[in-house]
Amino acid sequence: MSTAPAFPYRLIATDLDGTLLRSDESVSRRTRDALAAATAAGAAHIVVTGRAVPWTRHIFDDLGYDGLAVCGQGAQVYHAGERRLLTSVTLDRQLAGLALAKIEAEVGPLYLAASRDGLDGDVLVGPGYAVQGTLPATPFTDAADLWTAPLNKLYIQHPTLGDDELAEIATRAAGGFVTVVVAGEGIVELLPLGLSKATGLSLAARRLGLKAADTLAFGDMPNDIPMFGWAARGVAMANAHEELKAIADEMTSSNEEDGIAVVLERLLG
Repeated sequence: MSTAPAFPYRLIATDLDGTLLRSDESVSRRTRDALAAATAAGAAHIVVTGRAVPWTRHIFDDLGYDGLAVCGQGAQVYHAGERRLLTSVTLDRQLAGLALAKIEAEVGPLYLAASRDGLDGDVLVGPGYAVQGTLPATPFTDAADLWTAPLNKLYIQHPTLGDDELAEIATRAAGGFVTVVVAGEGIVELLPLGLSKATGLSLAARRLGLKAADTLAFGDMPNDIPMFGWAARGVAMANAHEELKAIADEMTSSNEEDGIAVVLERLLG
């Protein structure tokens, strides 16, 4: 006699900021316990974050997380237990420079930051750019410094335009050269063309012998839209951006109210 599987998905993909993490960057005991119960029931858990590896390692250490992670909006597949990069995609700096010029021709000078490639890549922050939270960053004053080493992404801000408006204009002006995403409040990113969280997640899942049909995804921002499109089911947090809510299969509580745990506990019965 066949029995129903202990958990209906073999892979749980969770964004970090605004999703798995609370505003103080902690993960609640309830959410930790729910993820532990789901993995004990046979599901794998993969963190899928816009943060590059250097901005995620301390979180993995706190969680005792030793599996695969997708970092840098899909640019990096990272083995947390072995502390090594399995794959890494970098931004074509010539195309990125051209994209910036086209965007600035539309909106005027931008405030800039950039994430360098590698396990220890710095985040460079230029004059006027407002870093979200307390993550470490290295200031620069000469824009030429941006282009001296391989990059995962560029961050752009504008003195008056909001995130959604800036991203819309940037996509229209430079969408043939880079991918533009809104990844959080004050976070508009220029990525290698065609790169998304779905790209990295599909690579990581393949290494585990898992597929899109096996996957339950949680997120909160427009950069999670490709991941929701790839996964069998996408769950948006109550605090999610309206664009993500519009395409989600389900809504849950906010990241402050254990939204991931609410769904996992229900599925675990």
